[in-house]
Amino acid sequence: MPRVERDGVSIYYEVHGEGPPLLLTHGYSSTSAMWHGQVDALARDHKLILWDMRGHGQSDYPDDPGAYSEELTVGDIAAILDAVGATRAIIGGLSLGGYMSLAFYRAHPERTRALLIIDTGPGFKKDDAREAWNARALTTAGKLDQEGLAMLKSATRERATASHRNAKGLALAARGMLTQRDARVIELLPDIRVPSLIVVGADDTPFLAASDYMAAKIPGAQKVVIPAAGHAVNIDQPQAFVDAVVPFLKNLP
Repeated sequence: MPRVERDGVSIYYEVHGEGPPLLLTHGYSSTSAMWHGQVDALARDHKLILWDMRGHGQSDYPDDPGAYSEELTVGDIAAILDAVGATRAIIGGLSLGGYMSLAFYRAHPERTRALLIIDTGPGFKKDDAREAWNARALTTAGKLDQEGLAMLKSATRERATASHRNAKGLALAARGMLTQRDARVIELLPDIRVPSLIVVGADDTPFLAASDYMAAKIPGAQKVVIPAAGHAVNIDQPQAFVDAVVPFLKNLP
């Protein structure tokens, strides 16, 4: 399978179909396999690019804590687009993958044709809220260090079934990529100038207010709430997810 090399770190990706490029990023401690139920529908009219973030799935798990960050993740997305010959793409993701999609737009607005933000929060304006989020991320990292990958067995379905090589990379990813340093992404929202679709599961309680906030702040954003779906909306309600996303993609200018 294809890979890109980034300063000695090998990043796994896969390409399905032909057409306008659409790159999707998975959530924290999930993998590109979480999208496999949507490949047929999304690759019918698009070049669908799926990948594993560093410390996840089939990508490398560097031992250096400095090899995990928001900036490096954004760089990985750009490198994959370069590898597949895509100057611009529809950029999307779920949860941490959605946050990284917003961070990618911040760094590369000219390479972003549209945004697909799924079950995601845009970060925090207030330091205390960010510190509480970071504390939870560090707790997750500590549990992975202690319990290993067995810790994920009690997690949500897409995380419990994800295949990772080791827990250390996931713990380092929690510390370096899941934690947040500033409010730059949430402050970016009013300046987004591309079509944006926000999708959230009706039962994904922690992310409902964040989805409302993004829909209100991003100019012209569309929002779809999918009934009887939790945090992994595309796995809980795969057909409803496709029914929400495909019309948005078809109507892009």
